[in-house]
Amino acid sequence: MIFEQIATGGCQSYLIGCSETCAAAVIDPEISQVDRYTALAARSGVRIRYVIDTHTHADHFTATRQLASHLDVPVVMHRASPAPFVDLRVDDGEMVAVGRLRLQVMHTPGHTRDSMCLIAQDRVFTGDTLLIGATGRTDLPTGEAEALHDSLFAHLLKLDPTFLVFPAHEYKGRSHSTLAQEVKENPRLQKVERDAFVEMMRSLNLSMPTHITEALRTNMSGGKTVNQMLAEAAAVVPFMSLVELKTRIEARACDLIILDVRERDAYEAGHIPGARLLPRGQLELRASEDLPDPTKRILAYCEFGRISTLATATLREMGFQRAVALDGGMKAWREGGYPIKAGKEP
Repeated sequence: MIFEQIATGGCQSYLIGCSETCAAAVIDPEISQVDRYTALAARSGVRIRYVIDTHTHADHFTATRQLASHLDVPVVMHRASPAPFVDLRVDDGEMVAVGRLRLQVMHTPGHTRDSMCLIAQDRVFTGDTLLIGATGRTDLPTGEAEALHDSLFAHLLKLDPTFLVFPAHEYKGRSHSTLAQEVKENPRLQKVERDAFVEMMRSLNLSMPTHITEALRTNMSGGKTVNQMLAEAAAVVPFMSLVELKTRIEARACDLIILDVRERDAYEAGHIPGARLLPRGQLELRASEDLPDPTKRILAYCEFGRISTLATATLREMGFQRAVALDGGMKAWREGGYPIKAGKEP
């Protein structure tokens, strides 16, 4: 067996493969590690054949769709997954064949309705059903404490106690555990009685994960994250430095249109001298009227440089091929001590 564990903060993902056939799968991939998965596969001499999510994640952004598109391979999830981009929907007791390696599916609802564990030889990938020293929470969308109790005590914990446990999250630097160790030491598994377990899970009072709304939106729909959209925009636009812009303003260069894409109140409170106001929300509707010459050189800026990066990418898509973004935005301009003008006029 070829095996790699990839940690991203508290998120854990895995590359598992068959050394005989050089086929592999990635389990619970995280969006920031896309290049790493392909690099690890190349180093190990395997080809990724499947990308698998053990459940719909609410606390990080899955990379299944991006990897599947890049590698032309199927996305695998339980049949209860709401994600429309799943290619291979599996059910309890079925197997995914990765070369000669078999990943057996165990449906374990509770953390989410579509949660599943994957059994491979001497180990089980538990997703968020069972963590090291804990279990997945049940207070997020489609979570159910009663279902988690059944999944744990009537199914997962009935497996060979020597099985290695590899969860989708681990925040204390531990690589794995065993089912026997979890039964003995995991405080949540000491609540064997159903009612006691359910009461414990309902009284945990945990804080909501960061980016939960965006994570669920993108993981359930296959849409893009804000950071993904920013990265894609930044890859297709050039930038201008603060020093370069200051030099051009002082030289009274007339070949550059400076666009402030913030809202009016921010513009009037203080803007770069000579800048025109064209809020990002009105860009597409007003571009033809306010920017009649597509051959002009245009520099867009906002407060932090993020919205203006998106605006510049939009301008280039609309045909303004000389559009650039200010590196750092108005905040960096202000902190650099560069000139600022208040009021309605450029």
